[in-house]
Amino acid sequence: MDIRAGILALALLALAAAYFSFRAAIKTMQTARKLSFYSLRKRHNITAWRLFFVSVFLAGFAYWLPFYGEPMVYEYFPPSPTPSLTPTITLTPTLTLIPSITIPPTLTLTPSVSDTPTLTLTPFLPLAIEALFEGPVTPNPEALFTAIQFSTVFDGLNPVDPKTVFELPIQTMYGGFDYNNTLPGVQWTALWYLNGKLSNCFETKPWDGGTGGIGGYTECSAPTADGWVPGEYEVQIFMGYEWKVIGRFRVLDNLTTPTATGTPTP
Repeated sequence: MDIRAGILALALLALAAAYFSFRAAIKTMQTARKLSFYSLRKRHNITAWRLFFVSVFLAGFAYWLPFYGEPMVYEYFPPSPTPSLTPTITLTPTLTLIPSITIPPTLTLTPSVSDTPTLTLTPFLPLAIEALFEGPVTPNPEALFTAIQFSTVFDGLNPVDPKTVFELPIQTMYGGFDYNNTLPGVQWTALWYLNGKLSNCFETKPWDGGTGGIGGYTECSAPTADGWVPGEYEVQIFMGYEWKVIGRFRVLDNLTTPTATGTPTP
């Protein structure tokens, strides 16, 4: 039995104890009404009220356990990884660009493609997203997410026929992943970027999955006011303030491969 199952069992026992305590309070009150001696009737009534307050406390304790007690227990007793649920890392193929041939107008040959190095920044959470946090922000340092796989169809466990290049029109895009060593209740965030800018698609909420499994996903239906548009998309996933994984894909008007035209002449 893991921690979650133990807490649920304890909550059910507390709820059952609350029911029997409330039932005993009702019977004691009914018995007190039948007594003719005032002192005995008063003693029975006091006992009945005590049983009633005990039942209220137990009912409140049963409600508190799964919603607030479980995250508190995980902070002191982080769950151990489950070997059977350890996901395998799946490499996502990347798009290889085919440069087009450019005919220089003069005899001076100049390269058509110049590789300009770009600065890679560490992903971070915008302040506007941090203001929406509801749960604790201290994740398990051993939390693991697999590479994000993108598809327009999700079967409930995995994206169907994942790709990195898509063609318009698109209704909903899913980013699926597997996870392990996650703590329920810890704030997690998924941000969708379009050409380096945060789009209309993002979600941040307490983690409602288990400590490990498959079938995790984030989805986006309208990244801009005009819906899906061509461009470079990037999805960043965080646990608390800690960045975990990035996935990228491209949306094109069509998938026609450019072909070289013209004949180079000296």
